[in-house]
Amino acid sequence: MAPMWNDTDLPLGYLITFRCYGTWLHGDERGSIDRFHNRYKSPYLQRSDHRRDHNQRKLKSDPITLNGSQRQSVDTAVREVCEVRRWILHALNVRTNHVHVVVSVGPIKPERALNAFKSYATRGMRRDGNWQKTHSPWSDKGSQRHLWNERSLALAIDYVLNGQGDDLPELD
Repeated sequence: MAPMWNDTDLPLGYLITFRCYGTWLHGDERGSIDRFHNRYKSPYLQRSDHRRDHNQRKLKSDPITLNGSQRQSVDTAVREVCEVRRWILHALNVRTNHVHVVVSVGPIKPERALNAFKSYATRGMRRDGNWQKTHSPWSDKGSQRHLWNERSLALAIDYVLNGQGDDLPELD
């Protein structure tokens, strides 16, 4: 069965991912994308110990890993921003070093949604007493994958809910 296509200029949704500060540096063995190598379906940059070490020395703080209380604050904050802005939240998974959100935001640019998620999440952690530092816990930018049809939306939801490995234990 062929996937149904969305006949509008708007994607049905987005898979938005943002990472905790310092947890995936250029040169990492998992590969990376930089501003010079950011084309659709292009391969990741290869591992480079020299580049990774250079970027590690440039970090302004230790890499950030979210504990259970911080993850709960982020989860609540992402749900809150979706409710306040009347966005449709399809799936959410807050991990120790990154956050995945599948969301429909209508005509809003996905960069605005990404920034809203990160700012609400930081505010939420501060409100809950889970982030006392002055700097952001998030790396710059993030990923905003356009989901143009029902199949891509369903696959993104499944990936976020079921493709992240085992459920995280309560670590607090």
